Amino acid sequence: MHYVFILNPLAGPGGIEEKLAEQIKQLPEAKDCKLYITKEEKDATRYVRDYCQKHPDEEIRFIACGGDGTISEVFNGAMGQPNVSVTCYPCGSGNDFVKSFGGPEKFLDLHKLIQARTQDLDMLKVNDEYSNNVVNFGFDATVAIKVQEDRRKYGHGSKSSYTKGILIALVKSMRNKFKVYADGKLLNPSGEAMMCTLGNGQYVGGSFRCAPRAITNDGLMEVCLIRTVSRLRFPFVLPSYVKGTHLDNEKYKDIFTYCRARKVEVEAPEGFALSRDGEIVYGTHFIIEVIPAALKLAVPE
Repeated sequence: MHYVFILNPLAGPGGIEEKLAEQIKQLPEAKDCKLYITKEEKDATRYVRDYCQKHPDEEIRFIACGGDGTISEVFNGAMGQPNVSVTCYPCGSGNDFVKSFGGPEKFLDLHKLIQARTQDLDMLKVNDEYSNNVVNFGFDATVAIKVQEDRRKYGHGSKSSYTKGILIALVKSMRNKFKVYADGKLLNPSGEAMMCTLGNGQYVGGSFRCAPRAITNDGLMEVCLIRTVSRLRFPFVLPSYVKGTHLDNEKYKDIFTYCRARKVEVEAPEGFALSRDGEIVYGTHFIIEVIPAALKLAVPE
């Protein structure tokens, strides 16, 4: 097997190229390893696809080295490649995806990443692209827009980016216009809501356990729609949403609409933004479908 490490040099605090290269050299499998440093947005997706085209008969494991954005790019590039498995070395600012598998520490031993057995990973198809973790819109998308702005301005996002995004969303995005259909059923006949999350993974935004019941290989996505909440009530709801206890809290059953689905359709007005693993996509009509067992994910024990 060949092991291709794909590093976003701007992930997290940056400056880990030399450290990672040295760690790879020390691996018993070093002769079968390659390190690629990305140059711009979407470069990881392009590189993975090109590499697979040039090596159609090789068994390959791609290791995404960065944050959730880098993971998303690598996993998108690996879609449809039967000879490929994927995993990640989480060195970003949020590292949300790996929290569904025990946390970042579990993925920081390169030898264990190489030796790890694979399990099926579902993906969420969002029009013509894919999400491995969470698709969200409404309040959360406004937060993600600010994080993406900071990432492009400073080279990386941060917890302060999320905080600034939340403050902006409290002003602009408490009430949003969109309709959500889960397996054909309209969840919000009013055509309004605060936000909605579609979870393959459980965590988003660095600390929010938005989809606590999500399982990444059950063929279903977790749909959680949050109806409009007053600014006075919002601070009381937020801690429960952070901890992932919001679905079991009787005090908030009037706010949350929850279900599992294989297909979700979103209708919205012009200028509507959707966040796909932190990547902002604009449109008025989205179809999100679960692609079961779309990838082989290597998870260390």
